[in-house]
Amino acid sequence: MNSAFIDFMRIRFLTMLAYRVNYYSGILIYTLNIGVYYFTWQAIYGSSGELGGFTAAQMTTYIAVSWMARAFYFNNLDREIAADIRDGSIAIQFIRPINYVMVKMMQGLGEGIFRFLLLMIPGMLIAILLFPVELPTAPSAWIGFLVMLFFSFLINSQINVITGLAAFFVENNEGMMRMKRVVVDLFSGLIIPISLYPGWMSAVMKVLPFQAITYLPGSVFTGRLEGTAIWSVLGIQVFWFAVLLLPMVLIWRKARKRLFVQGG
Repeated sequence: MNSAFIDFMRIRFLTMLAYRVNYYSGILIYTLNIGVYYFTWQAIYGSSGELGGFTAAQMTTYIAVSWMARAFYFNNLDREIAADIRDGSIAIQFIRPINYVMVKMMQGLGEGIFRFLLLMIPGMLIAILLFPVELPTAPSAWIGFLVMLFFSFLINSQINVITGLAAFFVENNEGMMRMKRVVVDLFSGLIIPISLYPGWMSAVMKVLPFQAITYLPGSVFTGRLEGTAIWSVLGIQVFWFAVLLLPMVLIWRKARKRLFVQGG
């Protein structure tokens, strides 16, 4: 890996470290979210033993790990890119001997590592103390989940980059970014697991990339997917990572030409 990219990742990590107090409040917010969903689902389950293939215990674990995973893969790359485009600073990136999109991805990874260490892990420990979270016992579940968590970051970041680059082609993509955030949270299974949606809607969501961000890793962590099934769903993530590379590269190339024409 180019050492310059590592430097961008390290600088973003150190920048986040300078404002780490903000993430202490983030732990509280994420814990409150888990608490709200935990008590909501407890009321929904009532005396039911299982809903959508989830037992009550699995649902509690799924809620906790899904929200804390979001703490790792979440970033604002779309807003950063859109801001660079609007204020014209993106033009400076074109004369630098380094790929702008890769720079943003590495900055996002630096932020993700910070969030993993100072938000996700502490937040998960607090969730385990407060709620009846059941941790996996199989090493394959832990390994599979951590690998899938990395791909969750990659896929979510790709979607963010594509959304941010849309600012080249529309006057204001603020609405698009807001819609994207809602769609990702809803269709990824963060708010409601995909298996609980109506059959036709669940089928549609399973052919979209969003399930690879939250639902699949959460299903592995809760033990709903075991053994060779773990590597099968990892393959789904790898597939969507490869598929999303194409529009990201094409949009970036087209955007470069568009900016050149505007610059006359």
